[in-house]
Amino acid sequence: MFKALTSRDRALDGVFVAAIKTTGIFCRPGCGARRPRRENVEFFATPREALHAGYRPCLRCRPLENGEIPPEFITRALRLIESNHDRRLRAADLRAAHLSPERVTRYFKSRYGLTFQAYHRARRVGRALVVVRKGRPIPAAAGFASESGFHEAFQRLFGSSPARIHTQTSAIAPSVALMRWLPTPLGPMLAGACDEGICFLEFVDRRAFEAQISALRARLGPARMILPDLPDLPAHDINPASSPRSHLVHLTRQLAEYFAASRSDFTLPLFAPGTPFQEQVWRQLRLIEPGRTCSYLDLARAINRPTATRAVARANGDNRIAILIPCHRVIASDGSLSGYGGQVWRKQWLLEHEARTPITGRT
Repeated sequence: MFKALTSRDRALDGVFVAAIKTTGIFCRPGCGARRPRRENVEFFATPREALHAGYRPCLRCRPLENGEIPPEFITRALRLIESNHDRRLRAADLRAAHLSPERVTRYFKSRYGLTFQAYHRARRVGRALVVVRKGRPIPAAAGFASESGFHEAFQRLFGSSPARIHTQTSAIAPSVALMRWLPTPLGPMLAGACDEGICFLEFVDRRAFEAQISALRARLGPARMILPDLPDLPAHDINPASSPRSHLVHLTRQLAEYFAASRSDFTLPLFAPGTPFQEQVWRQLRLIEPGRTCSYLDLARAINRPTATRAVARANGDNRIAILIPCHRVIASDGSLSGYGGQVWRKQWLLEHEARTPITGRT
């Protein structure tokens, strides 16, 4: 892929995109804008993954377009996004810019495969995740309307400012939850762990991603900080086997085995605090064996709450540990896949993958 990028091979346009770490831009393989060094490039299968990793599309090769120049109203919508990383844009904001929310959404969905709101969320959250991956704040010139705006957005998402995270890494205590970026065949995920076990695992393009981070912060309590898992963070544990980093190391390995079809289940401690009802549903979810499914009604009956189907579905959707607490194995009573926070196409992929994988790893 790097050879194709440096030789500007247009034959591979559409097969992957190349993201340049030094500029924060992703390009088509055939883009002639730059010849980067190998250590400054990472590759993604789709533009969507590059967006959620915090990169913005190149204005020269336009990796989001299919060989066509976007209309003027879309150019204005994209400029609106790039100048508003520090807040959510709503339909009223589009109308104030003399743009039709319906027209903009239709174009984004048909051309980019994302709604306007999803695209904006990808850019906003992606910028915050850059900090999680690199452990340093981003200057205002990187795309936020102001540096203070970025800090506020980051603080809302992770509960601590980038500066505080950077200066307090030398004071890691057992009350810390570490977060790690994990690339997977289904797109990037963010994983979290504390001393008790894995406490978070979500696809970063999930619509409720920010809400799930907030829910995790609320459940962990104000005494715990959420920090990126950086190589230079000091080890604080007396017992490394039960440390957040150790849990993340084991999760990374077992998740890779799962996607390689050499593992069907996980042997990891989980920490999923919720309401008593949520925790009851999540415990029951873990009893659904790989390769099998059950309905929301079956799940409600299994916890002796046969009339609480809707509440069970809500608890299912509130699960913050995807795949390990297998909410994707719950389907509608008529056999349809129904909804899934990580998108239905992933749910289908996971179920088909598990049906083909030999049963291993369950204790």
